[in-house]
Amino acid sequence: MAIDGIEGIHHVAIICSDYARSKAFYCDVLGCTIIAEHFRQARHSHKLDLAVPGGGQLELFSFPDPPARPSQPEAQGLRHLALRVTDIEKAVAQLVGLGVKVEAIRTDPYTGKRFTFFQDPDGLPLELYSR
Repeated sequence: MAIDGIEGIHHVAIICSDYARSKAFYCDVLGCTIIAEHFRQARHSHKLDLAVPGGGQLELFSFPDPPARPSQPEAQGLRHLALRVTDIEKAVAQLVGLGVKVEAIRTDPYTGKRFTFFQDPDGLPLELYSR
């Protein structure tokens, strides 16, 4: 029996190694806007709530000495975060112009949609998926 009342995904939480670097990446490169920002003194931790363009939220956390994420390609856990875009070529060109390495654009054999992957400053796999 499924849980009643689920309306969708509210947010995805990400733990970063360098708070300032990741904040700049998610805001300046991906265009997220700040909803709220807090420093939690007791945990020596930042918590940044971000609005993703087009809907959804990210929570960006920093903690002292977080363990590294297992390496790719198919580590157990969150596989990637996909962002829907209207013009994948334009989005890729903008990322490349900002110095972000982006894989070649591919086509999903099941949906016919185009997609590509890149990484955040900590190597978290991010995907652009055409609408």
